Amino acid sequence: MALRWGIVSAGLIASDFTTMLSSLPPSEHQVVAVAARDLNRAKVFAQKYNIPKAYGSYEELAKDPDVEVAYVATQHPQHKSAVILCLAAGKAVLCEKPMGVNAAEVQEMAAEARSRGLFLMEALWSRFFPAMEALREVLVQGTVGDLRVARAEMGLDLSHFPRSRDWSQAGGGLLDLGVYCVQFLSMVFGAQKPEKISAVGRIHETGVDDTVSVLLQYPGGVHGSLTCSISSNLTNIAYVAGTKGKAQIGKIWCPTELVVNDQHKEFPPPVLGKGYNFLNGSCMSYEANHVRECLRKGLKESPVIPLAESELLAEILEEVRKAIGVVFPQDK
Repeated sequence: MALRWGIVSAGLIASDFTTMLSSLPPSEHQVVAVAARDLNRAKVFAQKYNIPKAYGSYEELAKDPDVEVAYVATQHPQHKSAVILCLAAGKAVLCEKPMGVNAAEVQEMAAEARSRGLFLMEALWSRFFPAMEALREVLVQGTVGDLRVARAEMGLDLSHFPRSRDWSQAGGGLLDLGVYCVQFLSMVFGAQKPEKISAVGRIHETGVDDTVSVLLQYPGGVHGSLTCSISSNLTNIAYVAGTKGKAQIGKIWCPTELVVNDQHKEFPPPVLGKGYNFLNGSCMSYEANHVRECLRKGLKESPVIPLAESELLAEILEEVRKAIGVVFPQDK
């Protein structure tokens, strides 16, 4: 049975997700509807991807009985309302990261999903890459010994994306890029809550965070650190080191290589469709297939990214913002 998707938004990431879904077997995935706040945009998007229905409001898509799962790809501040809308209409939801602007928003969405007994997952696609799965296996096997430290950094010059500097749209490095780093550290340290969080940051003239460095202390004296930036290109490498060695991935947000104690292993992206806006867009298929598997099993949460971890990631990101003095309209 095909999983029937409704796409909420007609932006760049929604385009990539739809390109990927359209390239998967139609017996497994089908895009049955798209919604944008401008009906013409939705119609153009639907025509491009051969989607049967186009809506000029998210409400109409939420009410469509053909839609089984909604993929929410709006801008950060619109995530909560779109997710709540789709859950209220009885839909399963995959919501782009970061799930909410702050912890309260994520807690509200998670509570809504739990109370309705509906599936909700944050679209942290990195978690599902084979390179990341292989890294988790390395950690389980104890190949690098007892963990001591983990480090992640992601920095890209996003000056060509005005939204990344837009305070009203909850722009900045932490929510766009830092979330990849925080989720990596959380994965490495088993979704434990940090005992202590320290942070320093450079604030952009628009009021968003430009470049931020964070130190997270975990139980047992281990610690993780991260740096993210929207104005400079960093190494975009993440690694974990222990008493017996080190494991490292490159391109932290879309890794296709794992290096364990100088042994390299490649995980080439699947060939699915073309014309992606973002690097390794075809790898969104790992996440989409995971959602299908969860729903076919009747799961209400992903075992890979449970709601409690999404809530924790949001709490960490909010605490870091507070430490460096970045406040968004949604925090008021």
